[in-house]
Amino acid sequence: MMNTSYRPRNPGHDYYGKGVYLITLVVRGREPLLASFTSEGGCEKLVPTALGEELLQFWDQTAERQAAHGNHVVTHACVCMPDHFHGVIEVLEPMEWNLGDIMQGLKAACTSRWWQMQGMASSNDRPNSVDRNNPSIPAWLREKAAIYSTEGALIRHLSKKQRQQYYALVGRERRPLFDDNYDDTVCIDERHREAMIAYVQDNPRRALLRRAMPDVMKRCLHVELAGRSYGAFGNLFLLRWAQRIQVQCHRKHPTTGQPYEETDDYARQHDQWVTAILEGSTVIVTPGISHGEQLMKNECIEKGYPLIHIQKEPITPYWKPERQRFDACATGNLLILAPWGLDQMSAVNGVPSSSDYGCFHNMNRLAAEISSFKGRAKIIRR
Repeated sequence: MMNTSYRPRNPGHDYYGKGVYLITLVVRGREPLLASFTSEGGCEKLVPTALGEELLQFWDQTAERQAAHGNHVVTHACVCMPDHFHGVIEVLEPMEWNLGDIMQGLKAACTSRWWQMQGMASSNDRPNSVDRNNPSIPAWLREKAAIYSTEGALIRHLSKKQRQQYYALVGRERRPLFDDNYDDTVCIDERHREAMIAYVQDNPRRALLRRAMPDVMKRCLHVELAGRSYGAFGNLFLLRWAQRIQVQCHRKHPTTGQPYEETDDYARQHDQWVTAILEGSTVIVTPGISHGEQLMKNECIEKGYPLIHIQKEPITPYWKPERQRFDACATGNLLILAPWGLDQMSAVNGVPSSSDYGCFHNMNRLAAEISSFKGRAKIIRR
């Protein structure tokens, strides 16, 4: 894969059949070619570039273009961000082509248009651009250039690895617009479909919030805390608050066997947590695993109480939370921490840390460490 933000496509999924997909295309090198932030009337907004407008038009024409090949698809929401594109596409009935063929066609059309806008030939069958007499050019590439210089088709005849080497030698304007791969998320049900569309439509707002409030919307890949390394997203200043209280609940009451969140003990603890929060300088720390923990975590997010949420999912360079937690970060009331090496921690009661049981117990162990930590977090890498 060309970019760490990519997830592998589902090898067990039928990409010829019906389905709904959230597609992400990333500009090669993360260059901001598709949209830019501009100020208008004192307000900042995200506006597609000329190239971005062309991409949006190609996306809107996808259904018509595919119908000519016997493929029945429909496109839904789409958006151009500075260095990537999101769109939701629905395959209405089984196809002779697969989803990858459709995306490759879209990417090729956009790259050709990009080359045209720079005054270049718009096809991979253009003449090569390497000096066959330059000894610093790899021998295999000079041989290829000699063979195909009169016929064109140089790039088409290169393997994927050779293309990458070729692109490293030529200027940026001669490279494809997008990374070789693309990301797709397979829709599960109608609710997921609606969430996909909402996510795409909400992307510009998210980007503007991060630009407007960088101090409470930080993403750090490695933060050292109590001798451990975490990925972080949100308000790191919450780690400096005077009091951090861990919320940890059993699933069932150890005496009565009732769901713990339905007991008087939970009610008393809940009142203590809320009282401490309202008195000020108190942050709740929890992974939100058991139902009682989830209830308190959700209450913090909904009511704007300060919260440090520990999650299992790693925080990677382009990871961001779903809308509810994203908005909580924007208010400065949430910090999300994701421990690196969670599956390598010590076993729990003889159960490996890589198991769900070991993972959940170790996440609560980390919550206890963070709650009692008296030092200052050290940012290793943003």
